[in-house]
Amino acid sequence: MYYMEFKKLEIREEGSFIRRLLKSGHFRRTIIIALIGGIAGFLFFFFTEGIRMDSIPASDIFKSIALGVVFGIFITNSPCARGRC
Repeated sequence: MYYMEFKKLEIREEGSFIRRLLKSGHFRRTIIIALIGGIAGFLFFFFTEGIRMDSIPASDIFKSIALGVVFGIFITNSPCARGRC
């Protein structure tokens, strides 16, 4: 006759969603690329329009930075960047 032996499965909590998100390598890479995109957006604005202007409106600067951040997030989270093309 055969007897089955079972081992006890120990499950521990992984922490909150925020803590797991902050420790994620993909999240960190997304933040870094978004910051680089924001800097690139500012530099693009400055070298194309900012040099000619005496006073630069802040809304135009923020639009360029936001566009750079969006491109950075898109590049990091696109399906092709994650190997799902």
